[in-house]
Amino acid sequence: MENITSEAFWTALLLTIFAGLSTGIGATLAFFSRTNNYTFLSIGLGFSAGVMVYISFVEILVKAQQSFSLLYGNLIGEGLTLVAFFGGFILTFIIDQIIPKDVNPHELKPQKEFNELQKNTEDFSPNKQALKRTGIFTAIAITIHNFPEGFATFITSLDDLSLGIPIALAIAIHNIPEGMAISLPIYHATGNKKKAFYYALGSGIAEPIGALVGFFLLLPLMGELTLGIIFSMVAGIMVYISFDELLPAARIYGNEHTTILGIGLGMGVMAFSLLLFKVIL
Repeated sequence: MENITSEAFWTALLLTIFAGLSTGIGATLAFFSRTNNYTFLSIGLGFSAGVMVYISFVEILVKAQQSFSLLYGNLIGEGLTLVAFFGGFILTFIIDQIIPKDVNPHELKPQKEFNELQKNTEDFSPNKQALKRTGIFTAIAITIHNFPEGFATFITSLDDLSLGIPIALAIAIHNIPEGMAISLPIYHATGNKKKAFYYALGSGIAEPIGALVGFFLLLPLMGELTLGIIFSMVAGIMVYISFDELLPAARIYGNEHTTILGIGLGMGVMAFSLLLFKVIL
């Protein structure tokens, strides 16, 4: 990743900001949605998972192995790729264990509980403090998750824009329900839409912050070894998110048919867009 241009840097950062601030889209949808039909959300979550899983195994791990192999040969390169991949997987698992289950965005609640939050504020007056606490701690939990996601989006976009764009889109889609999870409890506890929106938006800002902090810390070390480790761990993180959060959520908000439809669409769009980029470039 030598000779990084200012254009490439700002493009990658803007994609990361777009992905992170989509939590604000989720907050807005939560305020104005008056329907219990979440079919589109289910397909979108499945789509996001399909994009992440496909691109992780087909493109990102291949790039990681190429970086390792340039230094250590094919066999050792493949082994190091696997170690770093499962390292990213385990790192995300550890983060999940540290965060309390009742506010962890990966610990999904039944759809009926989500629907309950969309009732009138008066229904929740006895528990406003508990609701506010839930919203705030959910925002903190999602902020912690967003740091590595932002770094993954930024570094991938910086190295290969054809991979960065779909990853940013996939993460943006999966950030939308997270914005809902933050804003709804805070709104119903305070009656203040602006405050709820800012909490949701603030958690998304963690993505570009994580991107910049990680980039400037690792910039002096950037080379084939660092890229191999980063790309392998990014793939592990995205696969974990897909199976632990996105696919279960897709089933909750829809059914097995909407979920598999979303997965197929995500993989198909990803496959053909990568092919199109190769033809154009």
